[in-house]
Amino acid sequence: MSAPTVSSLLTPLADVDDRGVSFVDGDTLTWSSWRDHIRDGAALAAVLRARLDPGRPPHVGVLLGNTPFFGTVLVAAALSGIVPVGLNPTRRGAALLRDVRHADCQFVLADTDVTPAGCDVITVESAEFAAELADQRDAPVEFRGAHPDDLFMLIFTSGTSGDPKAVRCTHEKVASPGVMLAERFGLGPSDTCYLSMPLFHSNAIMAGWAPAVAAGASIALRRRFSASQFFADVRRFGATYANYVGKPLSYVLATPERPDDADNPLRIAYGNEGAPRDLVRFAERFDVRVVDGFGSSEGGVAIARTPDTPETALGPLANGVTIVDVETGAECPPGVVGELVNTAGPGQFRGYYRDPEAEADRMRDGVYHSGDLAYRDENGFAYFAGRLGDWMRVDGENLGTAPIERILLRHPEITEVAVYPIPDPAVGDRVMAAVVLRDGAQFSADDFTEFLSAQDDLGEKQWPSFIRVSAVLPRTETFKVIKRQLTAEATACSDPVHRIRRP
Repeated sequence: MSAPTVSSLLTPLADVDDRGVSFVDGDTLTWSSWRDHIRDGAALAAVLRARLDPGRPPHVGVLLGNTPFFGTVLVAAALSGIVPVGLNPTRRGAALLRDVRHADCQFVLADTDVTPAGCDVITVESAEFAAELADQRDAPVEFRGAHPDDLFMLIFTSGTSGDPKAVRCTHEKVASPGVMLAERFGLGPSDTCYLSMPLFHSNAIMAGWAPAVAAGASIALRRRFSASQFFADVRRFGATYANYVGKPLSYVLATPERPDDADNPLRIAYGNEGAPRDLVRFAERFDVRVVDGFGSSEGGVAIARTPDTPETALGPLANGVTIVDVETGAECPPGVVGELVNTAGPGQFRGYYRDPEAEADRMRDGVYHSGDLAYRDENGFAYFAGRLGDWMRVDGENLGTAPIERILLRHPEITEVAVYPIPDPAVGDRVMAAVVLRDGAQFSADDFTEFLSAQDDLGEKQWPSFIRVSAVLPRTETFKVIKRQLTAEATACSDPVHRIRRP
């Protein structure tokens, strides 16, 4: 049986009138059937094809919120072979223009004022563009015969450690996770999938939009994630499935508790990088099954939790995935931090667009190198230890940041934490942490030292030298902490910084 394509998943929805796409924006609520949504996609494909230069790659930048129009762009891509390029709206000026040019975007579709100078921008909410679409309202709905390896979309990495890389997302790379997740969670036409994560990111496309399409389910959208409106939307739309990445579960948990918190239709919350303690709290408070996986935009390594996975572990290593020494490439014994790799090959990694050096660095000698640090226990369960770019060398010892973060999060007054290195000429790196406290909490260096002294699994070289107390941590649009900014600021920042000494 051939692999699915996005086109093959959308085709059965072209005549569906009893399900579709809902959208809330402020006080405005809209709905369109799948039939109308796909007709809109055909009209958009006709308009864009008329504008595209056939002698150049058919790449179109997408600088949009989570609106039905973003979905229309995805439908147009499946119909015509246009390649959407997801652009991060938090990127500005030269950085945003760099992404547009790197991905060979012929023009950019935008619904915001955050548009790059130096390129052709189409404001999709303008009267002029609406008239163009109306002229093509009767464009035929004819899905192209896409091949699973055909390029469907370019999605940039988060860029927390440097310039983002454009990940090649083929039809199979998008469609297969959709089919897998729809089958895994029993999603079908009666379900509604709530997509509040940004659609320019792989999590929303592959863990939100694609499962909905594969299941023939309805989609519910909000322009931008809102913790306070999350369950209001779930109830409003009758949402049974939602995707997340990173901190959103924590933000929803921070909203005031209500006696009817568990009275909601949501069955499944699926995502990755949720804090272990928040997975349990979210499931119990809202009576939702929370499933946290591990993966990246590239798709070269995937780890799924099993029922017997320890609370703080990612899941069991399997299918060629292992942990190797960063310098020698030898497999690491239990308890030793190394890089997660896939010795079986690239997995779902289909390369980067116009970045052969980065692509070659990912695939060395037939082994996919994730750039993620981890260690395993005696039973083969993997534990995240940070990114390779977070690697610290403290007095001759290599350390990952994630194990230290997990320990600091045990402190009852800490809600968020980021651990990162700051240079020190004597020991190489010193460990620094930025923390966010619960409302009303005060930081005491003496009390924190006492807390650290009570953590039996905190190694001597893992001991934080400095604690920065912040109101908020710098994050990307997909909620990842920008540690390079914290490292660059070090102790010379506007937040209070406390020196922590070992007793």
